[in-house]
Amino acid sequence: MKAYDLILKKRQGLALNKEEIEFLIEGYTKDEIPDYQMSAWAMAVFFQGMTPEETAYLTTAMVNSGETLAWNEIAGKVVDKHSTGGVGDKTSIVLAPLMAAAGIPFAKMSGRGLGHTGGTLDKLESFQGFRIDLSREEISKNVNEIGVVLSGQTADLVPADGKLYALRDVTATVESIPLIASSIMSKKIASGADAIVLDVKVGKGAFMKSLDDAVKLSEAMVDIGKRLDRSMTAVLSQMEEPLGNMVGNALEIKEAIDTLAGKGPEDLRELVLVIGSYLMVLGEYRDNREAAYEELALLLDNGKALEKFKEMVKAQGGDIAEVDNPELLPKAKDVIPFTASRAGYVAELDALAVGRAAMSLGAGRQKKGDPIDLGVGIEVVRKTGDMVAEGDVLAYIHSNDEKKTIEAMKELDLAYVLSEKEQEKLPLVYRIIQ
Repeated sequence: MKAYDLILKKRQGLALNKEEIEFLIEGYTKDEIPDYQMSAWAMAVFFQGMTPEETAYLTTAMVNSGETLAWNEIAGKVVDKHSTGGVGDKTSIVLAPLMAAAGIPFAKMSGRGLGHTGGTLDKLESFQGFRIDLSREEISKNVNEIGVVLSGQTADLVPADGKLYALRDVTATVESIPLIASSIMSKKIASGADAIVLDVKVGKGAFMKSLDDAVKLSEAMVDIGKRLDRSMTAVLSQMEEPLGNMVGNALEIKEAIDTLAGKGPEDLRELVLVIGSYLMVLGEYRDNREAAYEELALLLDNGKALEKFKEMVKAQGGDIAEVDNPELLPKAKDVIPFTASRAGYVAELDALAVGRAAMSLGAGRQKKGDPIDLGVGIEVVRKTGDMVAEGDVLAYIHSNDEKKTIEAMKELDLAYVLSEKEQEKLPLVYRIIQ
């Protein structure tokens, strides 16, 4: 078998079989197939696509390129959730302890973020001493004793995906539905999940800008999971405007704490409850989604979810005094209001522009290893559909640098569009795919 022949076969639009895809992935992982040949294959896939069978073969081959996690000590199905990423998305930080409070073990491997803010792990490091690099033994201990862990992904998990993604990133082959789907699902499968809910973001602040593309990606990922004997659901959620009100690291932690305490923004709470209720049914822990939704809502309102969050923070070395008093978390020295230049209705709040504003303040990173300012970010006060008077505060800029504040102001000026006509609120969830 030769890589040249498989590149040619795919270029001609023909499907590769299981053995051929395994040959490519194994050879590339072991440096036996050079970058230039793998680049040619990725470009052929970009133009010719892959069959559902090919995509499942690719996912399995990438899973098998490294170690896999098994949760044999956990009774019942292991549930997991994945978000395709957006602005203000702190869903996992609320969802993980909430599921554990419901008696459902939740072990999630997360990553650091490239973009507007840090990823889940960066945000959690707003707590002094919080450890994300846990050993396999520590992860198992935390899951067994308190039912929840949010930790970093081991470098030995799906090494083929990391290598292939880096290649796609520099060869203009990232935007391929089969390659995206297999990349995401390989990590979920290798992490040992039995039941998976995918939160696929749609809109200006998401990777998938259109609903049609989001549906295609969701259907591809759900199909992969089912072919590999996983229980699957995809929730297609709105990302035209930020989720919740806070965009930043410590700011989002504060908002997550509020939500776990039965407060917080309605859209974040609702999305957590929707995803959580689907997870409970998918994992066969509950029979009725509506009843599961109500049960989870009660756990937010009665404080039990917040208590579980404290247990998780303490178990991973964080300071729970910062949970009890979020004002102890990192914060910016200046909080500057951004006000409406005229009266009207908020017709648009561009999530991407808000994300760029947070990025300009130092809340995110442009390349791996960049430092993050945990205290800065954007606090959204008015969202799509809200009526405002001239001079009303639309958002607050949490900043540590005057020049960066000016840049954030420019981005927010682009983010907000006001109209004289009354505007409808945006839907939170567009579609469910199972």
